[in-house]
Amino acid sequence: MSVDIQAIHERIRQESAFVDKIQAEVGKVIVGQRYMVERLLIGLLANGHILLEGVPGLAKTLAVRTLSTTIQTKFQRIQFTPDLLPADLIGTLVYDQHDGKFTTKKGPIFANLILADEINRAPAKVQSALLEAMQERQVTIGEETFPLDDPFLVLATQNPIEQEGTYPLPEAQVDRFMLKLSVGYPSKEEELEILRRMTKKEIPQPEPVVTPEEIIRAREVVHDVYMDEKIERYIVDIVFATRQPRDYGLEDLEELIQYGASPRASIYLTLASKAHAFLRRRGYVTPEDVKTIALDVLRHRVIPTFEAEAEEMTSEDLVRRVINSIETP
Repeated sequence: MSVDIQAIHERIRQESAFVDKIQAEVGKVIVGQRYMVERLLIGLLANGHILLEGVPGLAKTLAVRTLSTTIQTKFQRIQFTPDLLPADLIGTLVYDQHDGKFTTKKGPIFANLILADEINRAPAKVQSALLEAMQERQVTIGEETFPLDDPFLVLATQNPIEQEGTYPLPEAQVDRFMLKLSVGYPSKEEELEILRRMTKKEIPQPEPVVTPEEIIRAREVVHDVYMDEKIERYIVDIVFATRQPRDYGLEDLEELIQYGASPRASIYLTLASKAHAFLRRRGYVTPEDVKTIALDVLRHRVIPTFEAEAEEMTSEDLVRRVINSIETP
C-alpha cells in the first residue's frame, strides 16, 4: 500500500501547484480569512457547493468574486431579492411571433461559478429553482433539459436569519451545500491592513492563474486520496451519532436533536476530508482531516429541537459534542 500512497503523493505534487498560485492571487485582495479561503478551495477540489454565513461587510462576496477571477472560466453573480422569480434564475421559454414557436432563453445559472449573493433574501420558490441545478447539475426549461458545464459550483452568501428581510432556506436546499462556513470578524491587525489596502487610490486586482482543466484533473487526484477503513467507519459513526445519540452514550442529546445528518453528510465529509489532505499535500486522510472539516459539513444538517433552543444550544454546539465524544481511530 505504501507504493500506492507514494504514487498518489507524486500526483498531488504535480497537480496541486495551482493551489499556491490561487492563494497568492486571492491574498492580494483578501486580508486574513484563511479559514474561508481554504474552505472555498476545498469546495472547488471536492466539487461541492458552499454556503457562507456572516454579517454584512466581512468580504464574503469579495472572496468569491476574487476566487472566480483567478480561474479562467465563466462567472455569474446573481443578486437575490424578494421580487426575484425562478425564470430570472434558470431562464424561460419566449414566444417568437414571426414563426409562432417558443424558443429557450437561458438564465444566468448557465455559468461555471455562480455567486448567489444574499441567497436568503429571496423567497423559497426561487431558492428551490436551484435544487435541480445543484444536485443533478442540469436545468429543465419547459420540456427540455440542459446539462450544465463542468465545473459547476454554487457559492452562496447569506446574512444571519435574524436580520430583517431574510427567509430561512428550505432544508432540501441547505442539505445540497457541502459546506456551511461561519465567517467571523478579522483581528485588529488584519483590520488595520484592510484599512490601509482598501483606502489606496488603486486597489490590487487578481490575475487568472488556473484553467478549468487543471481543476478537473486535481479533482480526480482528490478522489484517489487513500482513506483507511477505520477512518471510513469513524465518519459513519460521527454521522450516525447525530441520528441515534443514545447508541453512542449521548442520551442527553436525544431530546435536543430533532433531525440528524443525512447520508449526504457521510459522502461530503469523506470528499471534503480527502480535499483537505490534498491541500496538505498528503496522499492519505488522517482523523485530524475529518475533525477539522466535520463542523463545516454538519453544522447545517443537524436540526436542534425547541428544547435545545430553549437551553440556547445551537446546532454547532450539538455537532461539537458529537465530534468530541466519538472515539478517534
